[in-house]
Amino acid sequence: MGGLSIQHWLILLVVVALVFGTSKLKNIGKDVGGAVKDFKDAVKDEEKEHANRVIDHNTTANHENIKNKNEQNV
Repeated sequence: MGGLSIQHWLILLVVVALVFGTSKLKNIGKDVGGAVKDFKDAVKDEEKEHANRVIDHNTTANHENIKNKNEQNV
């Protein structure tokens, strides 16, 4: 009873298309799609940066361990 049926959604879609026009809806969709793409790219860049920091940290830790072992052997 409280939900919208498919018929209600179709009527709503037609009204929105009449009010805004198809070109404006196309531009809005294009803008939203671009924003989503930019967000995904930013997340990928952040993940790569984090992975590089982890690799750098592990490499630095390994070098320090080797250095400490060499100092103990001397």
